[in-house]
Amino acid sequence: MRRTHSLLMATTLVACLLLGGSTAQAGSRAQAGSEVEVGGAGWSGLSQCVQPELAAYLCGELTVRLDRRDPRSKTLDLPVLVAGNPQAKRTMLMLTGGPGQPGPVLAPRVLQAFEGIRNDYRIVMLDQRGTGANALNCPELQAERGGTDLRVPTKAAVLACAATLGADREHYATTDSVADFEELRRALKVEQWAVNGVSYGTYTAQRYAAAHRSRVTHLVLDSTVPVHSFQADLAETFGEYARVLRDVCAAPGRNCPGDPAADLASVVWQNPALGPKLLEVITMMAYADPARFLFAPEALHAAAGGDSTRLEQLFALVDSFSEAPASQYSQGIQASTLCLDLDFPWGGAQSPEHTRARKADRAVSKLTPSQLWPFNAETARRNGEMVMCEYWPRVKDREVHGLSLRGVNALLLHGERDLGTPLIWAQEAHRDIPGSRLVVVPDGGHSLQVSGAGTVRQTVTEFLLG
Repeated sequence: MRRTHSLLMATTLVACLLLGGSTAQAGSRAQAGSEVEVGGAGWSGLSQCVQPELAAYLCGELTVRLDRRDPRSKTLDLPVLVAGNPQAKRTMLMLTGGPGQPGPVLAPRVLQAFEGIRNDYRIVMLDQRGTGANALNCPELQAERGGTDLRVPTKAAVLACAATLGADREHYATTDSVADFEELRRALKVEQWAVNGVSYGTYTAQRYAAAHRSRVTHLVLDSTVPVHSFQADLAETFGEYARVLRDVCAAPGRNCPGDPAADLASVVWQNPALGPKLLEVITMMAYADPARFLFAPEALHAAAGGDSTRLEQLFALVDSFSEAPASQYSQGIQASTLCLDLDFPWGGAQSPEHTRARKADRAVSKLTPSQLWPFNAETARRNGEMVMCEYWPRVKDREVHGLSLRGVNALLLHGERDLGTPLIWAQEAHRDIPGSRLVVVPDGGHSLQVSGAGTVRQTVTEFLLG
């Protein structure tokens, strides 16, 4: 890869089922006259949060420039929440997923995972730029994709979003968020802190640790997205779908009617255009029900035999729980960040639009049937992220080089049945962080700390207190 970037497939389903679905704003300005400048950023200070559901916490607001290179650039206000022990000597930055999820409004659910450290740490959450209280809102794209990453958008919706955001969309790369985190650290007057990320939060956490290694005491990566070796066709993950579906059906008492991987391959062979939708739907099932995958294996088996009724019901179910407003999961920031961060077969964000389809077609044509199984070339070529960024108008790109995590004290947590961020990604990240520890939870799904696994929480507590 020319650049070291990746994505994750987090969804609002995770926000609603695991992290809570409140869309209330969490910012709280301090008393007049208390604002200070911190490295070009404004910091309100902390005071009690004004929202009743957040009354147990302190809130503040970090003001940063949209474009740090331009002192005349407009500013962004990023709500910040502090929990745990406000007087603690240790601090942990907690980063949520997406790109697109908010931070502070999820605190009542997220922070339950950290009872073991709440007396020893200040725990900090924020709305990353373009999310939450001030989310980038692209109505057409939001309506089409809601809380999903893999749903295929229309060209019209993608272009409308780009037009709505205009030239500002250049300033929502992960590089910009990493700089915001460093401004926040300085505002809080913290010399070093632990950084804990879930899903896309693991990607931003690694990017921060690579850029500011001396500031990070502990790095926790839960449902990991690697910063290296991403392929936008996603074919490297296809084998994980076969493994996980078979693992689910091999569980005691499951009694699936056939081989779900073979059934998936049969359905895709019969109707190649269904590949991208099946990728989306099976991924969503991994979020919703990693232990059983609802009735997905049964629906695939029936469809392989010619009866698509249950599969259509599954599609409708996923569509119904995927709706989400931008404040819960912003598709505007999804497009702005991923299309800047990722490398595609056509290159980066500055690639001419008219060259993209041809280069993508050529790259996918080189994939072998064994690389694509149990999906197909249509799935690799037309997955939602590939299509969205193919349509996204070119924008000035910023290359990032030399992302080394050597020497970082890291703990990786991953669910064996997670397809939102497949296990192979955690294994790649583990190899890229010498000396890191990888804990794989059998039968586990996405976002292990929040989902409540007691042994996982104890492992994290011991790591952070060590």
